[in-house]
This record gives sequence, structure tokens and C-alpha cells, in this order.
Amino acid sequence: MLRIAVPNKGSLAEAAAAMLRAAGYRQRTDSKDLTLIDEAHGVEFYYLRPRDIAVYVGQGHLDVGITGIDMLLDSGADAEEVMKLGFGGSRFRFAAPAGSGCTVDTLAGKRIATSYPGLLGEWLTAQGIDAKLVKLDGAVESAIRLGVADVVADVVDTGTTLKRAGLEMFGEPICHSEAVLIRRSGTEEPAGLASLRTRLESVLVAHNYLMMDYNVAEENLAATTALASGVNGPTVSRLAQQGWLAVRVLVPKQGAHLLMDQLFEAGARGILLTELNAVRL
Repeated sequence: MLRIAVPNKGSLAEAAAAMLRAAGYRQRTDSKDLTLIDEAHGVEFYYLRPRDIAVYVGQGHLDVGITGIDMLLDSGADAEEVMKLGFGGSRFRFAAPAGSGCTVDTLAGKRIATSYPGLLGEWLTAQGIDAKLVKLDGAVESAIRLGVADVVADVVDTGTTLKRAGLEMFGEPICHSEAVLIRRSGTEEPAGLASLRTRLESVLVAHNYLMMDYNVAEENLAATTALASGVNGPTVSRLAQQGWLAVRVLVPKQGAHLLMDQLFEAGARGILLTELNAVRL
């Protein structure tokens, strides 16, 4: 069986489980469950702390795992990215008290609080900056107010939490992160990984497309299909009402409502948009 590590909590957990369900895999119904076997698909899931997943995979105890790029880099584990998963986007940024005038050029000699000492330490070394790392396990935004740091470096989405703590971000992002599927570096691809990757890719495609159905008079068919030709062409069938056709076509999610307007003007009626769980092209 393919052994897959899945985040058991945190910002990645719910989205990872939802993506795996959309890909056809069973997922736990009780958050206290630590493992789940999906015999029908030949996989076994292990629910672990997101920060530990790269370590388990890198040491070969598990075959693949879902974690963030930031946590993969911070771990220093012997693991590598297989594919990006399209959720959990974030940035690793510096922040200091608003109005302090801190810049990357003034970091030397500063105390920097972070939950990602591996990632930050490697970046500081690469930049030739000599600063003191203060390792915390979370809530780094309080470190400056409590006097244990001069600057913080943390993973942010909108930065709202930092702003509420009276901090402002500065400098370019140290790292852009999102959820990724990882495997152990330099080893033979485990059996079952190709199928998992194909299923996850089908979910990613589905996130970018919608199924569109509409009815159209036969004389307007060419005009509507010119607007929405689909991937391999639309599916067209005759309706009971003479001279009318039913059309089904895959369309990009972006701009779908503008396309509906254009199709209506071209003669389409009864236009429907349907969300998709998985698409294999």
C-alpha cells in the first residue's frame, strides 16, 4: 500500500482532506483517528503534524506526504516536491513595529523571532547577515512586545494578525509557500504514486473549469460554439422541440459569467453552470 502523510490540523488539514476526497479517496470522519486504510484504492493515510511530515517522508518511514513548501524547507529533510496542490498559499515575511524604519539592511545584530529557524537561518546565511535567531513555537507576533525580539519573521496570508499586533511587514518575501505533495529524494518512485498524482491533477483541473449546459436554436449553434468550443469540442444532442439543440461544453472558470452573457446574446437559453470535482483531460 502507498503510505500517505496528511496534515492532522492547521490551515492545510481541511483543504488536504477535501482534495483527497474529491480525488476519490476515503478520509477520516473523526479528527482523533491517526490512521485510515482505503483498501479499495491501495493507500493508507497517516494524520500527522504538518511540520513533521517532511521528516517522516525524508527518512523513508512514509512514501509521500502533503505539507507546505515553507515547512519542507525549514525541516531540512531529505525530501523533494512532486507537485504543487493549489491551496495554502502564503508568504514568509519580516515584520517590525510600525514606524520603526526597519529594513533588510538593518537586520544585522538584531534578535529575530521565528517558528522557522531552519528556513530563516539558511536565508540569512545566504545573504551574509549576522543576526540572532529566537526560536518560538508560534505566536511570534507577541515576541517584540514581550521584549524577546526586535524583529519577527513569520508565514502570513493577509498579514492581518501582524497588523493587529502593531507590526508592519518589510522587505521582499523570504519564501512563497503553498501545499505540495512530497516524496523522499533520490529514491525509486513508490508504487501507486503515479495514480495518486493523476487523481490530484484531475482535481486541480476541475478547480479551473466548469461544465456549461445550454439550449440553442439550430441556426444559432455555430455562433455559440464559436464562443465556447470546449476542450475537444462540445457535445450536441437534439431536443424534443424541433429545431432546438442541447449543448454541453467544458469552459474555464475564469470569465464564465461573462461567457454566459455572450452566449445569451448569441441565442443560448437555459444556460447552466456546474461545479466539478475531478476532470481528466
